[in-house]
Amino acid sequence: MSGTPGAVRPQPQTTQETEFFWTSGRGGRLRFRSCATCRGLIHPPQPVCRHCRSHDTDIREVSGRATLIGFTVNHRFPFPGLPTPFVVAQVAIEEDPRIRLTTNVVDCAPEDLRLGMHMEVAFERAGEAWLPLFRPCAEQPEPSPLPADEPIPETPRAAPVPRKFEERAVISGAGASRIGRRLLVPPLELTVEACEKAVADAGLTLDDIDGLSSYPGGGAYGGFAEGGVTALESALGIRPVWHNGAAETFGPGGSVIAAMLAVAGGLARHVLCFRTVWEATYAELLKQGRIRMPPSAGPDGWFKPFGAVSPAIMLAMNAQRHMHRYGTTRETLGWIALNQRANAARHPDAVYRAPLTMDDYLSACPIATPFGLYDCDVPCDAAVAVVVSAAETAADAPKPPVRIEAVGTRIVERPEWDQASLTHEPQVLGQAAHLWTRTELRPTDVDVALLYDGFTFNCLSWIEALGFCGIGEARDFLDGGKNIAPDGPLPLNPHGGQLSHGRTHGMGLLHEAVLQLRGEAGARQVAGARTAVVSSGGLTPSGVLLLRTGA
Repeated sequence: MSGTPGAVRPQPQTTQETEFFWTSGRGGRLRFRSCATCRGLIHPPQPVCRHCRSHDTDIREVSGRATLIGFTVNHRFPFPGLPTPFVVAQVAIEEDPRIRLTTNVVDCAPEDLRLGMHMEVAFERAGEAWLPLFRPCAEQPEPSPLPADEPIPETPRAAPVPRKFEERAVISGAGASRIGRRLLVPPLELTVEACEKAVADAGLTLDDIDGLSSYPGGGAYGGFAEGGVTALESALGIRPVWHNGAAETFGPGGSVIAAMLAVAGGLARHVLCFRTVWEATYAELLKQGRIRMPPSAGPDGWFKPFGAVSPAIMLAMNAQRHMHRYGTTRETLGWIALNQRANAARHPDAVYRAPLTMDDYLSACPIATPFGLYDCDVPCDAAVAVVVSAAETAADAPKPPVRIEAVGTRIVERPEWDQASLTHEPQVLGQAAHLWTRTELRPTDVDVALLYDGFTFNCLSWIEALGFCGIGEARDFLDGGKNIAPDGPLPLNPHGGQLSHGRTHGMGLLHEAVLQLRGEAGARQVAGARTAVVSSGGLTPSGVLLLRTGA
C-alpha cells in the first residue's frame, strides 16, 4: 500500500503501556498483553483481564494469523500516505477471536476480499512504530465464519419503588435555533437562541433556571460544541446551583437524563439542557485558515494510523457484516434514506427537501462501502435546548408537559468501537433492552419513533434492538418503506431526521418528539401520537428515552 510522493503515514502515539505492541514488528512478531490465568488476550492493553479479572498479566507473542471480519473501501476521507480509495479492515486474532484489530489490507485488490478470509500480519514501519497490516495467506481454505457476538445478558427489572425517578421529572419546554449548512455565526449565538426559546416555551424566565446540563461540555471538540456550561453561564449569568457537562455519558441525550436525576433528587427545579453543532461552519473556517484544528485531534489511537478517521468507516464494516449474516441489502438502507427525505419535505427548516428516489440513492457517490452519500447525515449549524423540570411544577406550565416513562442506559458491550457488536451499531443492544425493563409498555405501544440516524445503519440497528422487528429481520420490515411511513405502524423521524433535516446530534430528535406529543408538528404531525421513543448516540455510550403524554 503506497502513498503519494512525499506523504508520510502518521505514526501512532506510543505510551508506556502500548510501546510493546507498536514496536513488536521490529522482530517480525505480533505481541499482545495476555492474562496468565485464563490465557485470554487483552487489547487494548489493560492492567487487568476483563474476562476473569486477574491482575496476573504478561506479554505474549502470537502467530500473526487472523480472520478477515470486516472491510470497507474508503472513497471520501483522504489520509497522509493513503490516497483514496483505500481499504480499512478489521481482523479477529486466531488465538483469541474476541480480540480484533483495525488495520489495512495489503497485497490484495479490494474486489478480491471476502469475509472469513485467512490473513497474516505484514508490518510497515511508521517512524518509531511498526504498524500491523494484514494480507491474505497464500493458502486459502474455506472461509471461517464470523465470530459470534457475546450474548446480551438479561437485565433484571428494577426493584419496585414507590416512585421511579423518571416520574419525578418532565420536559416543560423545547426550543431550536435557526439551522443551516453554513450559517457562519458564532456557535454560542445559536446556543443562546435555542435556550431562550426553550425557556420561554416552558413559561419561565432565565432567572427561574437553576441547573445547566450539556453534551459534550467544554474542551477541544471543534465543530461539535460551543464551549459548554462555562460559555453559556458566562453569556447569560444564570448562576446554577447544579450543572453538568460531559462526553462520557448516555450519548447526546445524556445531558437530559442527568438533568432528570438532578430534579428527582431535589438538586434543581428547572434544568436547561442544550446541544450545539457548527460543524459546517467549522469546516469552512478551517479551509479558509481562520481557525486551526486543536492539537488533540491528531492521528493517534488505535484507528487513525490506518486511516480510520471517520465513524462512517467504522460503522460501514458493521453494516457489511449485517448484510453478510442476514441478507440485508443496500436497498434496505435506502428505504430509511427515502423515508427521511420524504418527511423532510414537510418541514420548512429541513436542510434537504428535494425528492429522492431509490435510483438517486443507489447511484450516489460512494463514501465508505457499502455507504453512499445519502447514507450519511447532513453536517449543519444548529442548536437545540429543552427544559427539564420537577414534576410538581407541571401544573403551572403553560403547555402540557411531556413525561418520561423510562430510560435505557446499560452498557453490555465493550466501549471500543472495533471490539463491540459485529452486526449492529455498537452501544444500542444493551441500552434498548434496558429500556423495556423499566416500563410495562411494549414496542407495540409506541406511536412515533425518533431514532438516531447519523447513518442509515444507525437507524436500522435501533429498530431491531428496540424490538420493532426481530434481530436480522429489518430487510423484510423496511421493504417498501410502508412500515416506517407517517401512516405506518412505526412512523419514523417525521421531521426528516439527521439524514435530511440536519445533523443535530440526537437533540433534534428529542425536540421533534416533544412537538409530536404536544400535537404541534404541523404538516408532519403523526395522528394520535401519545408515546414516543427517542434514541441518541451509538458508537459512543448511548441512551434511549420513552416519552408519553398524560398524567
